[in-house]
Amino acid sequence: MIQKNQTIALTCARLGAELEGICRHEGQTVFVEGALPGEKISARVLKVAPRYAFAQMLSLENPSKDRREPFCPVYDQCGGCSGQHMCYDATLEAKWQNVLDSLNRVGGLGLTEEQVPPVLGAGAPLRGRNKTSLPVGGTIDEPVLGFYRKRSHRLVSIEDCPVAMAGVSRVIQVVKEWMRQSRVWPYDEETHQGTLRHVVVRTTRKGEMMVLLVAAAATLPDIPLLVSQLTGRVKGFCGLHLSVNTAHNNVILGDNCHKLYGEDALVEELLGLEFEISPLSFFQVNPAQTEKLYQQAIAFAALSPEDLVVDAYAGAGTIALCMARQAKKVIGIEIVPQAVDSAWRNARRNHIDNVEFYTAAVEDKLPALVAKGLRPEVVVLDPPRRGVEPAVIQAVLKAAPRRVVYVSCHVPTQARDIALLVQGGYRFEACQPVDMFCYASGVENVVSLVRGETL
Repeated sequence: MIQKNQTIALTCARLGAELEGICRHEGQTVFVEGALPGEKISARVLKVAPRYAFAQMLSLENPSKDRREPFCPVYDQCGGCSGQHMCYDATLEAKWQNVLDSLNRVGGLGLTEEQVPPVLGAGAPLRGRNKTSLPVGGTIDEPVLGFYRKRSHRLVSIEDCPVAMAGVSRVIQVVKEWMRQSRVWPYDEETHQGTLRHVVVRTTRKGEMMVLLVAAAATLPDIPLLVSQLTGRVKGFCGLHLSVNTAHNNVILGDNCHKLYGEDALVEELLGLEFEISPLSFFQVNPAQTEKLYQQAIAFAALSPEDLVVDAYAGAGTIALCMARQAKKVIGIEIVPQAVDSAWRNARRNHIDNVEFYTAAVEDKLPALVAKGLRPEVVVLDPPRRGVEPAVIQAVLKAAPRRVVYVSCHVPTQARDIALLVQGGYRFEACQPVDMFCYASGVENVVSLVRGETL
């Protein structure tokens, strides 16, 4: 039996869902951050459970050919990335393996390796992320903006983020100077004292940038000074917003926000359409990879001009509007009112009138619409990480669309839901993983399910 603080020799067999090394020792699985497949290592055991253990790598005997020197100076501390110690192709291979494992282990699909194609990687994996949420900490004299350490809320100070679009470093500099000069207290999660909680930076591929301050107070001092500094020193800066969050929890954003300066929203182009990005609306974090993801979702939908489509968890209407060009009508359902407002504005902006959006929880609205006779040919599911609710699965099965296209950033819950749809009469047809989160562990996966067909 492995003991805590024991030093053991291990050989890494493969990578896990968080891109951590997975080893075996005396019949137990041992997870080791930083280990790569094939490497022989010495490690100290940190934690022991009945069937697995966690260990810290102490030394490395035979570095893998995939091992690389991290390009970020705080990679070993920051919890934002987990794959900088390996080449980019190795991260894609690990994500592919995790997609295959989840679909088979959780979904019970029995897929072969040939049925899961390689992950669509980014042509430029750095500087592609369009949203950066920076927790605020430190003191009023030495404020800190950064990211949390792995599995903790201890803050790691950063000056820049190599995977974020350009401009974040200047925002960090300006905000910290403003906080010191205007005596803006960082928020303390433990005591619930202080004011500024997060700084969220959103950027477009054209270089436009919006800054959202998340604070525990409805007003902040010297906003004209901050605007002046951001305007003068941050290229592309076009809007400053404030979201008030007084809750004693770890949720980043408040329920609402209001504009302090500039534009109401950013505008990003996807697949020839323009979409506004309001401060609180969901938008995929990597526009170039989003286009690949949506192209695949559209291809899987196999739309005809007479098709009625339901886009569940529609967000700001991006998938709905992209599909509307090939369908008779698209109905979008989204619980966030600001996102639905954006969806309607996006429809008008792009002169698309064969769409309809409902502000409601999908688990409430979709069953109600189906009960009234809604029978779409295609249903698109693009839920948050937790997956879809049982009521949604039942509504889809009752509506019996020809195809279900399931887009997910968390393949285990996607696989769980697919298993229920398969039990209800659908067949897995194809999937395509897409790397939306370069050098981090996450992966998007889009799956095509077809009703009433057999192998």
